[in-house]
Amino acid sequence: MNSAVRTRRSEAAIRTFDVCVAAVLLALLTPALILLAAAIAIDSPGGAIYRCRRIGRDGKPFDMLKFRKMPADARGPALTVVGDGRFTRVGELLARLKLDELPQLWNVLRGEMSLVGPRPEDPEFVALFRDEFAVILTIPPGVTGLSQLAYAREGEILDPTDRAADYVGRVLPQKLWLDELYAERRRFRTNLQILFWTASTVVLRRPVSVNRATGALTLRRRPAVAERDATANAVSADVAVLTVDR
Repeated sequence: MNSAVRTRRSEAAIRTFDVCVAAVLLALLTPALILLAAAIAIDSPGGAIYRCRRIGRDGKPFDMLKFRKMPADARGPALTVVGDGRFTRVGELLARLKLDELPQLWNVLRGEMSLVGPRPEDPEFVALFRDEFAVILTIPPGVTGLSQLAYAREGEILDPTDRAADYVGRVLPQKLWLDELYAERRRFRTNLQILFWTASTVVLRRPVSVNRATGALTLRRRPAVAERDATANAVSADVAVLTVDR
């Protein structure tokens, strides 16, 4: 069997798995999703869903869905940090537990995202790294993935005085490296491994270490919260952390 046929079969298996899992999860989580939406609406005026414009497969823009974590009229940097003063009371809980990401299961059903893939980025960031995204955008973005696991606590290391510059200059290049690595090695089995480690992280509440050279995943042994500069120096071996919007 040649590589093209293997790739087509792998992509078909991934898509079938995505649809089945997303549909089952949405069905099981519907009561919880309704309660979360009600809590958001009660906590602050406005809709419960926030639509983030992102760039998807083949450079096509789409609206990534998230539960709203800030007031509907919130202003300021797109990137958030730990303890962001713009969070509502419910929004702070959503951000800490990553529950704001649950509506993306609908993006998966629509075919705009996959359960596993590169993290979808803002059009402005994509424009700054066109060469790197040329490879990354050949596959669908994902709810979880290597860069999402490695940067699950991004808000803890971003420079609060200039979040965008710190993200573009220091964090995003590291994430792009991992996303390119994943794009070149995307397989159904790889996705299952990433989903396993994602579930392990949620259950054990411990961050995952991602090997920058191979993409191998292990539980992080050193303290989860480190000084920002120490994290930056160690990132070449195992990185840590992610972007949140309203």
